[in-house]
Amino acid sequence: MKNIIFFVTFLIVACSAEPITSSSIPVVDTVSVTESKIKVLNVGSFHFGTTSDATKVDFDESDLSNQQEIKTISKLIARFKPTIICLEFLPENEHEINQAYQAFLDHPSQLDSTYGELSMIGFDVARLSGLEKVYGIDNHMGYNYSLGDFIESSPELENSVDPQTYLELTNEPFKHHPEIGELDSRFDQLSLIEKLSLTNHPIMLDYSLNTNADKLLYVAIDNGFEGAEQAAQFYLRNMKIYSNLNRIKMTKNDRVLILMGSAHTAMLREFIQRSPKFELVDTLEYLKQ
Repeated sequence: MKNIIFFVTFLIVACSAEPITSSSIPVVDTVSVTESKIKVLNVGSFHFGTTSDATKVDFDESDLSNQQEIKTISKLIARFKPTIICLEFLPENEHEINQAYQAFLDHPSQLDSTYGELSMIGFDVARLSGLEKVYGIDNHMGYNYSLGDFIESSPELENSVDPQTYLELTNEPFKHHPEIGELDSRFDQLSLIEKLSLTNHPIMLDYSLNTNADKLLYVAIDNGFEGAEQAAQFYLRNMKIYSNLNRIKMTKNDRVLILMGSAHTAMLREFIQRSPKFELVDTLEYLKQ
């Protein structure tokens, strides 16, 4: 009997409640929320030196004009005034990397090309920002981002998911953005700052995610999930990188610069945009001369 009375009472209360409408949804004070978040400048780059990446860019690190352009870029990025700089190094290698950074501080007129863009830009921005150390947040995991190409080029295998979309993403990645495709087609002719600006364009970051992982979601053999499993390894690696970022003790007054390969930049952008902790600033604004 008590249960029946409770149920009827619940129905009366529920029916008398005000219906939820768009006007009853509270307005979020985005200004105060933003002010409480840690600012992050998330910069992607191609690798200046030797790389295992499928896409390589010819870049002479010892060329004096290249070195001068890098110094100019470092000054532009340093306007962000970072208090923490995170680079594509393993955390366990931080001691070695910071020894190299300290050696660079003794002779800053000559950029350190030992670690490519990480030491040439990363160290110089850290020096300009008066920082004592840099942080490594990388994590190493192997995965086969060429699996789809292997399946498509093997007559005995058949992509059982969606070969049409996979091939479109492979052969016409900028089908809906021809202006970006045109710039990408003459990437080698661009200045270094133009290359970095293009690399950090939102469309190029989306392309980086597609070409490294998401297009594998259109690939499998029979009823398997071979493509998804490889893409998951890429996602997992970047989740671990993001976890390493969150291991660093910081306050809302810190300003974090992240410098990594563009595929990692693209994935970190996804995590940071949803984060209650961080706020992304516009990378392209800091690459304007």
